[in-house]
Amino acid sequence: MYRVTVDVGGTFTDCLVLDEDSGDLRQFKAPTTPADPSLGLIDAVSKAAAHYEHTLDEFLGRVELLIHGTTLATNTLINEDGALTGMITTKHFRDMLEIRRGHKNVRTSMYNVFVPPYKPLIPRHLRAVAEERVVYTGEVITPLNEDDVRESAERLKEKGVESVAIGFLHSYANPSHELRAAEIAKEVLGEDVYVTTSAEILPVWREWERFSTTAVSAYTGPAVKRYLLALEKRLAENGFGGSLLLMLSDGLVETVENCIPRAVYLIGSGPAAAPAAAVHLGSRNGHGNLLSFDMGGTSIDIGVVMNGEIPTTTEGWVQDERVAIKMVDIMSAGAGGGSIAWVDSLGLLRVGPHSAGSEPGPACYGRGGEDPTVTDADVVLGYIDPDFFLGGDFPLDAGLAAATITEKVAKPLDMTVEEAAQAIMTAVSSFMADEINEVSTRRGIDVRDLTLVAGGGAGPVHAAFIADILNLPDIIVPSVAATYSAFGMFAMDVGRNYARSYITRAADLDPDRVQALYEDMEQEAVAGFEQMGYEASDVSFVRTADLRYIGQFHEVEVAVPVGPGGDLLETAEPELKASVFRDAGGLRMHDAVEAAIDNFHAKHHDLYTFNMPWQGVELLTFRLRAAVPRAPFDLRQIPDGGPDPSHAVMAERDCWFAGEKVATPIYDGGKLLAGNRISGPAVIEEPTTTVVIPATYTATVDNERSYHLTRNDAGSDQAGGAR
Repeated sequence: MYRVTVDVGGTFTDCLVLDEDSGDLRQFKAPTTPADPSLGLIDAVSKAAAHYEHTLDEFLGRVELLIHGTTLATNTLINEDGALTGMITTKHFRDMLEIRRGHKNVRTSMYNVFVPPYKPLIPRHLRAVAEERVVYTGEVITPLNEDDVRESAERLKEKGVESVAIGFLHSYANPSHELRAAEIAKEVLGEDVYVTTSAEILPVWREWERFSTTAVSAYTGPAVKRYLLALEKRLAENGFGGSLLLMLSDGLVETVENCIPRAVYLIGSGPAAAPAAAVHLGSRNGHGNLLSFDMGGTSIDIGVVMNGEIPTTTEGWVQDERVAIKMVDIMSAGAGGGSIAWVDSLGLLRVGPHSAGSEPGPACYGRGGEDPTVTDADVVLGYIDPDFFLGGDFPLDAGLAAATITEKVAKPLDMTVEEAAQAIMTAVSSFMADEINEVSTRRGIDVRDLTLVAGGGAGPVHAAFIADILNLPDIIVPSVAATYSAFGMFAMDVGRNYARSYITRAADLDPDRVQALYEDMEQEAVAGFEQMGYEASDVSFVRTADLRYIGQFHEVEVAVPVGPGGDLLETAEPELKASVFRDAGGLRMHDAVEAAIDNFHAKHHDLYTFNMPWQGVELLTFRLRAAVPRAPFDLRQIPDGGPDPSHAVMAERDCWFAGEKVATPIYDGGKLLAGNRISGPAVIEEPTTTVVIPATYTATVDNERSYHLTRNDAGSDQAGGAR
């Protein structure tokens, strides 16, 4: 039997297969098909089936679990090709989406009068209202005017909306009005129109964040629904009878059924798995402070992991849209193997952010691409063997790569083709190093204290050059680097994050109400897991809460201890967990909140170097992470072979380092053994990626066939010419 993970990227679709009988892990890649991503998925899985000498039906019939990461929701939002979306909201609050607390553009100053006005996902003429009012306690002050809802839905129907977002004030405290409005809207609009409520998407306070997140979910929902239903059908037609789970933005996985009404949770779906891969690989090698670096064909995804803890945030933005769900804290930038190199009007070389993608792709793909890309430069510099790209399944045209670089970069800059390719490498490496510096500096971390874990098809080619610019001492290039995010999905837990807002000062807190909130979330979680076939005893819970000092705007998420004496309760039995504090009549919950406040003071000091224990504290949102442990897996071990790697040398090729042509040994990655040491300059070729080792680094192979690059003490100026 097999377990499979599939990550659909902008250029390639990655498929990783674990043979549960042998423990063998195999990687497969196929070009992404933007018009219908499920076709690229089937192509990648078909390659896996052929490798195992099965028909597609036979192979899928043996797959017990398929975990899928998709950029569909993200791309729908970025490309602005989502559904025509309407909104029904509380009377007098239709402009909340557009006012958005004064934010003009997240990337510029709010005082810059030259920034174009924000263009809302839902234009004003598609935002309707209904009379109703619920206050923050959940008390109904004004009953829902159902005639208003029905009239609003009729007007939206006349305008041909495909999706409707429903968001009322304080629905996090009492969702009854939203749920009833959704029922009416579905009656009027019919089943073909996608209807969602803010209480289903994000039942927490702050109406703009909640409304914006719900609008994003409604805007992307129809496309996500069509894709997931079509994918389920396509898989079933090809013999798949196992479980299909989707990668979520918060680092967990969920069923298709639960993802369809919550499309926004698929924003950043694939990249969210990368830090989990870094943590798994780092823990095997004694590294807890990690820099997760995933470079594919279209973009790079960067995440910083400290002490083995994957960071999350509720302060997310996608383009100009506020997305307030909990997400793995990853920064993405437009730099990948397909990033286009161009000379601007000032005669300066630029790389990205535009990408050639998979269609037409870099010029060397021979699919009609006419612009020089990073991959074309890698071919010209000798780093990538055009006859062995994707193990020889996808031969490249080195002549086309050289021709387009010559015409569009070398001639305008009066360079040789090799100098131009080196300049492209320098530009993209420097850009990525700057992005990494920004991410680490923003968190107050010295990047030199981190171990770089390099993934993505292009990541191992560029990792050492970037690390050399940053003076990073250690790099881990896993054997599964080319399917890095897909590998991270094996390390994911199945589960979901829940949240309930209850805004109160600590002195006024009602412990029984807090307990009721946690019990409600736990019961919802257990019911969801039972639908997936898990027992209640399989489920583990982690309770947290958002706290801040009175007068502050931003809050800090801290642990809420469970169990006697503030210790975390180890049992996963929900009934026992739910009764821990109830049996003590609220006293235990009071103690737990006091412990959470102590945690807040300590974490505030860790984050900001000060705290104010004399200041009053407010509690805002109570959160629950419910999960069942992932199935165990291990990478296949390879035998020891000592330090000498000469048996794996298969050729010598001219490569360019720091402006000089160097006769470089080429190693067959499949023949390397544990303990082999390779001094740079050198190139290791894998079927799905290439590891480039400049003279500044020495690589050692471990028993899982990952490569550990250690920076030589002397250092040099060999970082692709970048200094």
